Parts: sequence; structure tokens; C-alpha cells
Amino acid sequence: MGAPRSPYATQVSTVLPEDEAASQVFDEFMLANTFQGIMSSFQQICDLLHMHPQPHQVFYQQLKTRLTSWKAQSLWTKLDKRAFSKEYQKGKACSNTRVLIIGGGPCGLRAGIEVALLGGQVVVVEKRDRFSRNNVLHLWPYLIHDLKTLGAKKLFGKFCAGSIDHISIRTMQCIMLKVALLVGVEVHPGVAFEDLVDPSPEGAEHSWIGWRAKVSPADHPVSLFEFDVLIGADGKRNTLAGFTRKEFRGKLAIAITANFINRNTQMEASVEEISGVACIFNQRFFKELNEKTGIDLENIVYYKDETHYFVMTAKKHSLLNKGVMLQDHEDPERLLSRENVNQEALMSYACEAADVSTNHQLPKLDFAHNHYGQPDVAMFDFTSMFAAEHSSRVMERNGHRLLIALAGDSLLEPFWPTGSGCARGFFGAMDAAWMIRSWASGTLTPLEVLAERESIYQLLSQTTPESVNKKFTMYTIDPNTRYKNLDSNFFKPHQMKRYYEGGTPESLAQMRTMVLIVLQLHTECYRDSHNLLRWLQKELECYRSQVQILDLTLSWRSGIALAGLIHKYRPELINFFQMDASKIAENNEMIFELAQREFGIKPLVTVADMENPDGPDKTLMASYLTSFYEYFRKESIRPPKMARKSDDSEEKVPRKIPGNRSPRQQPSVGKIASRFRQRKVSVFCFLILTKCCVRFLRVLISFIFLSLSCANKDYSSDSDSSVS
Repeated sequence: MGAPRSPYATQVSTVLPEDEAASQVFDEFMLANTFQGIMSSFQQICDLLHMHPQPHQVFYQQLKTRLTSWKAQSLWTKLDKRAFSKEYQKGKACSNTRVLIIGGGPCGLRAGIEVALLGGQVVVVEKRDRFSRNNVLHLWPYLIHDLKTLGAKKLFGKFCAGSIDHISIRTMQCIMLKVALLVGVEVHPGVAFEDLVDPSPEGAEHSWIGWRAKVSPADHPVSLFEFDVLIGADGKRNTLAGFTRKEFRGKLAIAITANFINRNTQMEASVEEISGVACIFNQRFFKELNEKTGIDLENIVYYKDETHYFVMTAKKHSLLNKGVMLQDHEDPERLLSRENVNQEALMSYACEAADVSTNHQLPKLDFAHNHYGQPDVAMFDFTSMFAAEHSSRVMERNGHRLLIALAGDSLLEPFWPTGSGCARGFFGAMDAAWMIRSWASGTLTPLEVLAERESIYQLLSQTTPESVNKKFTMYTIDPNTRYKNLDSNFFKPHQMKRYYEGGTPESLAQMRTMVLIVLQLHTECYRDSHNLLRWLQKELECYRSQVQILDLTLSWRSGIALAGLIHKYRPELINFFQMDASKIAENNEMIFELAQREFGIKPLVTVADMENPDGPDKTLMASYLTSFYEYFRKESIRPPKMARKSDDSEEKVPRKIPGNRSPRQQPSVGKIASRFRQRKVSVFCFLILTKCCVRFLRVLISFIFLSLSCANKDYSSDSDSSVS
């Protein structure tokens, strides 16, 4: 017979059965390493918790409260620290913005994460339904730190362990996908973007319908999603129209990439990586390689990750001699076309180069397979790079505006030798998020938003590990924290008119007027908050030994300041001097109830808001304090009734000596200044009146003298005429 159940057993744990089951699935989610595995486990979590990514503003917070395992808590700590950045404004900076992102690669997902942290609703469509890119990315120092702040180490324990500074694209996508799902980004695999669908015209039956996308399959729910911003992050193929691309071409350099299966044996683990060997720095190695095998290379790199990844630059004559290329052509496209490449010879060339460069230590070189199910070996001209001439544009149709931007390889193709692909791609994603933030703020016109974005884009292609700011911990979506010598006004708004399609001069002028109105409202709001703060400081000056009013948030957390304000006008309602500042919840709960009962002032913030270490929301707290200002400003102050002290604690009060004033009675400098400020208007009026009187007297005296002189002249003329 089992032991009797304790009557307190139900109080030991308050975790619901579905929450416990979801926590177990969350562990599987953390370990999943495929696209389908991640999506499937995440859907199970949502089903168990009866949750959906919508509404997106509260999804992450609700998920945190339900998943409380130690693994989940460690990840929440990382993400919370990131989300508390001031640029996100506690998830309210883009709360009314809807964004569609084309492409679920690392850069597309990275942009989605940033917009979600800003509070926007994000939907990502990805044509593929699996992650199959084996190539390995070299990570710049800032990128390693950035990924760690997003919890990469929690999601992939081997991330950049020791001196490792690389990661496979597939692993990177898995990490980004997990973070994106947790912060509320909707990801739809197997959905391809085809075209934009214009908003309905004014006067139509459904004239409120905004911008939509034509997708494949056509009946997918994404086709009904209306969005305000569109980001193209689908690689160099770039399905978005309206963006002109320019090509940068240098001297022909033919790159070969090859991925071999990593069986993770002890022998494979002992093989040293080749972080980068160039011919000019190790001529002997490349000379011996050429003499033994006929393979002539300019450089070679070997990274050991999920696969054995090799990338090398081969010389054209070597490829022709080894039969990899059938014929020599001046045109690089014809030279590297599929018809001119012997695939078997290319595989043999890559295997031989990998075997010799590792000193024959890899026991078996079997090719891994790409997403087509073929051996993962490729040859291309990496000196041909494409970049968009501009990074953003705006379209307006039937009163609906759409902001369009590029990110990742769609914006700027990477230069392989510098390892710039993901590094510049993430910079571009954060720049796009900053642009969306400016767009949503309403304080800039569309042309000003475009001008700022294009000014920042000018620096992206010049970015190197040495040219960025070294304080990685300070990096945010604000480009000023990342770029050196940034001139965000390099381009002017009038230069951006060619990137605004569908707008008329009248509509642009109207937008500028609306922005000025928004700026005026912001200014008035600030001015009102400033005046409110000064009034509160003045009213609570007599309680300055108990409270110090510096702002409208943190100074009010303990509830003591609010209690002092009530005590000044209604001392009989509250025992102010007996309150404890450490009892934040108790103090605020009592004051909220008292204010609503006695003054009819309903609380706009909660006790939990007041307990927040960052303080309550400034806007809500200012509105709440304004209610006290409106109620008390016409009230007469009732002097507080001092509690009588007991005989044991009674202190002797010194007898007042006539003609003498105690130090407490001496007027302070602050009071003198306050009195002077109260009378400065009267003094000013007196000075003006005095000045006017002086001027009047001067005019009067001048008039008298002028009259006397005229009289003298008349008298003299009369005398002369009488003498005659």
C-alpha cells in the first residue's frame, strides 16, 4: 500500500499539466536541427498551451509565463535583456505596423526578429520547406557577440566554442528560426511570393483593403494578409521589381566550394582546420601541390563543422589542364556555364585538393548532398558581385502607402575572401528595422525616411571588421551605434522623389503638414510633462527629506511621493510619516484605492507596473498624475495635524525670544527665489510703466520748450513791426 498523500501536496507545485507537457516539448524544440522539426515542435507547444502568435504584442510575454523550465528561463533572460533596449520602446515603437518578409534565410529572419521586438506584426514566407545549405560562414567578432545576445549558445551548445569563428548556414538558420518563432514571428514554409496586389480603389465595395501579396499556392492564408512594409530577403535572385542592380567585376577568380560528410570520428576530429592560406604567404605549399597533382590554387580554406567544408580559388589554366572546363572562353558566363563544365572532373579536382591540403588525414571523402540531392560541389566566379543601386522605395496606390526595402544578398552580394556575407547582411537587416521604426514614428515624411536609409546604405559596402565601432555591447538597431562617421543627412529628401512611385506634389505636401502636426503634438506633450513635473516638485518641496522628485516614473515607484501629495491637501486621510518605502506593493495598493474612493481618480497603472525596476510607463503615469493636478490645483491646503507625542518621548520646545528668529524661520534662498519668480511679472510691468512715464515726460518737456520758443519768436516779430 502506498504512502498516504500529504494534504499539502497540491500546494507544492502550481504548474499545470499542459504547461509541464509543453516544457518537455520545448526541450525537443531547443534540440531540433531541421526546418520541419522546429516548426512541428513549436506547433505542439502552441497547441498544448492553447496559444497563437496573434495578438503578436502579448505572445512572447504569455509564452514566458507558461514555460518556466530552467532551460526556458535561461533563454528568456537573454531575450529580455535584448528586448529592454530603449530603441524598442518596450515593444510599442511599431505596434501598428505589419510587415511581410520574402525569404527565410538568416538575414530575412534577423530582420523579422528586430521588427517583432519593435512590436510589429511580422510574417515570413519561405519557398523551401527545409534547410539544406551546407556552406560555412565566417563570423566577424561583432557577429559572434550579437548571436550570443540572442541566445545562440543556449540553442546550439557548440556555437563558437573555443577559438571557432564559423558556423554552417543551416545551423545559423535553425538558430534564427527558433528565436523568430519565440518572439512572435509567423513563418510559412513552402510559400512563394509572386507579385504585389494593389489596394482596392476608393469607392469600391472593399475600399479599405490595403496591400496584399500574390503567393503560391494561391489559396494560402498569407494571400489575405495586409501589410504596410515589404522586405525582400530572398537572395540575389530578388523577386521584387523596381530595384536596379549594378555589377562590380574584378579580375577573373574562379572559386570552388565542396562539402564532405563529417562522421565525427576521432581521426577526423584530429585534423587541423585551415583558416586561410594564400599563395603569396606560403608559396612552397602551393608549388608542391601543383607539382604533385597539377592543381594550381591561389588560396584554400578548410572549416570543420557539420560537414568538412573546403573553399578554394583555382587558376583557369589548371582547370583546363585537368579537364574540368572543356573549352576556354573570354566571357566568364560561357566559361563557367553548365555545358562547359565536366562535373565528374570537378568532383575529382575538389577531392584531390582537399586530400592533399589536409595531408591525407581525412579517412574518407564522400560528398554531402545539397537541396537537389546531388553532390555538394560548385564552381563560380566570385569576383562578379551585384549590389542594388538603392535599398528602399515607396509605392502609393489608392491612398495606401507601401514601404519596400531589401536585405541580405538581395541588397548586397558578399565578397567571399572577407567573409562579409552574414556580417553585412545582419547590418542591413538592422538598418531596415531602423527605417521601419522611423516610418512608424510619424515624425519623418516618406522622403525623409528614404533619404536617411540611403545615406546609411552608402556605408554598408565599405564595412569591415576594422571600420565598425569596437564597443559591440553598445550595438542596437540605431546605426549610430555601429557605423563610424555616419552622416545620416548625406542625401536630401528632394533627391528621393524618383524612389517614390504614385505620389503627387499635393500628397507630399499634405504628408509634410501631417508630420509637422505630429511634431507639434510631441512638443506640447513634452512641454506639458515638464510643467507637470515642476508643479509636483514645488508641491512636494516640504517633503524633500522623505521624497526626491526627479522624474515622472522612478520617483513614484515606492508610493511615498503620491502619499505626500495627498497628505499635503488631505492630511487626515493618510498617516504619511508611518509609511515604509520598501513596501512598494502595499503602499501603491492603498493609495490607488484611497484616490479612487476619495477623489474619484481611477488608477491608470497597476501595482505590478510600479514594482517594475524600470518604473511605470511614463505616458500613463503622467496622465495619472495630471488627474491629481486637476483635482488639487483649486483646493486650499489644510495644515497637517501633527500627532501628539507621548510624555516619555516629549521633547522640550525652546521658548521663543521676541526679536529673535530661529534658523528654521529664516527664509531660504529657494524661497526667496520662489517669491521673486512669483513677483517677476509685476516687476516687469512696473519697469515698463516707468519707462513709458519717462518717455511721456520727455515728450511733454520737449513740447513745452517748443511752445515757449514759438511764443518768443512771435513776440519778437510783433515788437519789430511796432517799432517800424
